[in-house]
Amino acid sequence: MAIYDSIGATYAGTRRPDPRIAARIHQALGDAATVINVGAGTGSYEPPHTLSAVEPSSVMIAQRPAGSAPALEAFAESIPLADDSADAVMALLTVHHWSDLEAGIGELLRIARRRIVVLTFDPAINHKFWLLEEYLPEAAAFGDERAVAVDRLAGLLGGARIETVPVPHDCTDGFLAAFWRRPEAYLDPEVRAGISLFAQTGEEVLRPGLARLSDDLSSGRWHRRHADLLDREALDAGYRLLVADL
Repeated sequence: MAIYDSIGATYAGTRRPDPRIAARIHQALGDAATVINVGAGTGSYEPPHTLSAVEPSSVMIAQRPAGSAPALEAFAESIPLADDSADAVMALLTVHHWSDLEAGIGELLRIARRRIVVLTFDPAINHKFWLLEEYLPEAAAFGDERAVAVDRLAGLLGGARIETVPVPHDCTDGFLAAFWRRPEAYLDPEVRAGISLFAQTGEEVLRPGLARLSDDLSSGRWHRRHADLLDREALDAGYRLLVADL
């Protein structure tokens, strides 16, 4: 069973595309006339000229909006599409879920004619995010088992330029570090349900750290400790865009 069949039921509600991140992704796709979205989920960030989406979870596919590109229920490691199927292929916040990274990247290289765009995170930076480092180290340890080093990923793509994607303070896409300046959001079970790392770690493991966060927010301790964040517009939390020209 695909992971998101069990954890992705409310994904469309909490993971709404952020327009600033969308602009970066669409800029990276360049003048590609046709695009395939691999690990597509509910269809976030798909440009209008997307030919098809590849997604293993039927639960996620069911949440795709009307008018979206047709979705193939398949895994990245075995994509039922012909060689050179589209000008560009994109894979957003998905590679850390793949069971065989090399096979998945091989499939992206096979079906893309001109360009591959991957949004991922640098675990060396991402796992030092205050929420993980101070409150939920158990989740960070779980994430380390799945994380993909950015340099390794760039190498598998045959060489890719690596761009930093800062997270806006009011980011609408509720991924792990989206609420870096809105810490109270992490106390909301629905928000956590849309973050795969937390959904897979489990509430029982998270509960003690979340209780400490709640206490620190009530006492003002979090705001004193992280006063430097409160006036910032964006944060580098390790998210990286990799762009490979073929």
